[in-house]
Amino acid sequence: MFLKENMLLALESLRANKMRAFLTMLGIIIGIASVIAIISVGNSLSSSITSQLQGMGTNNFMLNIREKGSEFQGPKGRGKDGPSGSGGATAEDKDLITKEMVEAFQERFKDKVEAISLSESVGTGQAKDGRLYANVSVSGVNPGYMTVNSVEMTNGRFINDSDMAGRKSVTVVSDKLVKNIFGDSVNPVGKEVKFYGADGIKTYIVVGTYKYKESSMFSAASTSSEKDIQTSMYVPITLAKQDKTIKNYSNVTIMSKSDVNADDFKSSIESFFSKYYEKNAKWEPSVFSMSSQIEMASSMMSTVSIAIAVIAAISLLVGGIGVMNIMLVSVTERTREIGTRKALGAKNFHIRMQFITEAMIISLVGD
Repeated sequence: MFLKENMLLALESLRANKMRAFLTMLGIIIGIASVIAIISVGNSLSSSITSQLQGMGTNNFMLNIREKGSEFQGPKGRGKDGPSGSGGATAEDKDLITKEMVEAFQERFKDKVEAISLSESVGTGQAKDGRLYANVSVSGVNPGYMTVNSVEMTNGRFINDSDMAGRKSVTVVSDKLVKNIFGDSVNPVGKEVKFYGADGIKTYIVVGTYKYKESSMFSAASTSSEKDIQTSMYVPITLAKQDKTIKNYSNVTIMSKSDVNADDFKSSIESFFSKYYEKNAKWEPSVFSMSSQIEMASSMMSTVSIAIAVIAAISLLVGGIGVMNIMLVSVTERTREIGTRKALGAKNFHIRMQFITEAMIISLVGD
């Protein structure tokens, strides 16, 4: 009976001060909504980053070269003729990782290596068949690229050793490109695709198609239409290299077998390739693993989660302070009512519970 009476008194008080009650509830509503929005975005971002890194393979190791004395462990950016170091120096072809080095490593650790991926950017532009087009980026790759990067074939085949040896003008395209240029019902294998890039027009024969996968949670919103989405075309890396002055490789991705210890294998890669750079005064090999990147990302997202929790707590605190201020004003305005109730026998506890009940109703409705 006591609780019911307090609730009725609280509702009557809120009804008498509708605007004040609404503004107080609005503060609570905005605070709760901001907390939900911030936490949702933070969790989505964390899941997206982690899933993308895991999709790149937890047993992948990135091998590149860096300037000696540099602390940077990631892949190098490329200058005009090769990778650029932290000091702005550009590596020459003789400083890069050679095909012979890669083959020697694969032979030496064949019981631990699942595949090795080599890639070389050709350029971006448009793939056309008549008046129909699709935006593409062309990359030269080797057969191991498919395994390392989890390329899922839907038709035909991937780049093979015969394509590499003969420097054949063949390509593997995405199913999205096929839909935009040839149509859903057409088998594109054996058909010609013309690539219009900065170096002119190049013609390739399609030998296979792969399933296109969105690269991030924001990729769909970054283009105006599905037709404008840029997908990759893969060609033999030997074909991509034939017109370039740089014949060797600045970045190599090595995929280990699933039962191989990551730390031991990383040390093996570093020690094997370091012997080729013992007499090189400026450059040295550098290796980092995707598992370490995932751990780093997880640590970073944990920090972000803590920051989000602090922001959420501040939002709720602001809403709570708003309720407190309104209740203080309410107490000040209703001193006559409080005095009348005390004269009729009400105790401090009863009056306190009346205002607490009113504050609880405001907070619950705001939630």
